[in-house]
Amino acid sequence: MEISVVIPTYRRPALLQRCLEALALQSMDVAEYEIVVVDDAACDQARCHIEAWAHRPGSPPIRYFATAGRRGPATARNIGWSAAQGKIIAFTDDDTVPDTEWLCEGIAAFDSAPEALAASGRVVVPLPPDPTDYERNESNLETAEFVTANCFVRRDVLKTLGGFDERFRAAWREDSDLHFRLLAYAAQHGGTVIAARRAVVLHPVRPASWGVSLWQQSKAQYNALLYKLHPVFYQQRIQKSPPLLYYLIVATASTAFLFFTLALYSLSITFILLSTALVFCFCANRLRNTSRNISHIAEMLVTSALIPFLSVFWRLYGAASHRVIFF
Repeated sequence: MEISVVIPTYRRPALLQRCLEALALQSMDVAEYEIVVVDDAACDQARCHIEAWAHRPGSPPIRYFATAGRRGPATARNIGWSAAQGKIIAFTDDDTVPDTEWLCEGIAAFDSAPEALAASGRVVVPLPPDPTDYERNESNLETAEFVTANCFVRRDVLKTLGGFDERFRAAWREDSDLHFRLLAYAAQHGGTVIAARRAVVLHPVRPASWGVSLWQQSKAQYNALLYKLHPVFYQQRIQKSPPLLYYLIVATASTAFLFFTLALYSLSITFILLSTALVFCFCANRLRNTSRNISHIAEMLVTSALIPFLSVFWRLYGAASHRVIFF
């Protein structure tokens, strides 16, 4: 088996079906690749899809695994690549649409660079003319160095590195952790992590609920873990300094509340106005080149006032949980 595709999925059977349709149309001979789907917190509908695919004439071999309870994509991917038979493991997500040449181009990248440990493909995120803040943020996948929506790793290298760190329970920073360990391994033992720009997956933005950016702030706790594991890489490639605007908003609002409790109302009003001005600056930046829909503007106003507090909380929570000084 030349290459194995590993797909973690979580209760998105329709999107998984779309991804499988694209993988069945690969230009590569179906005898040369397999698909391994790992269902995080088993979903009967997803299992039925896979069982139907397994009996579909002319389709590549496909296998199904499921976790007991929700374990996160890192665990799902580890189950997948451990069971895979291919010499190269191609990772993607259930909400992507791989190009028909995706696997061929991934293998070609390794053929052109035999020393490569891993390769990072290209992610294309189509956006409407007036994207929302959420959609614009999702488009950052296009410029990410290494993401599990589209990457290829030699199976023996994954085995040596121990795969993904399962402490990353959400779909956040687990790919950066693997990337940094690959870079560190290459520096010590030789090899490279290359770009496979012709290996393309389409990543349409999924519909999101109003205020989606609020619950996404909980992912900030994994920034602390990534920083603890790779402080130099984190500062070089992720974030050089803390989000100072967030801390300023939290600090000025907290100071306003403190002065109010001390009956120093003039000072309290001054800091309220300062905090409000900072929130409006944050909101204006998020609205730049995005939708001017009334609902979207209202969402930006509300979430801009709350995000700094949630983000700071989760960053400090992550620092405490992982016992690292991180702001």
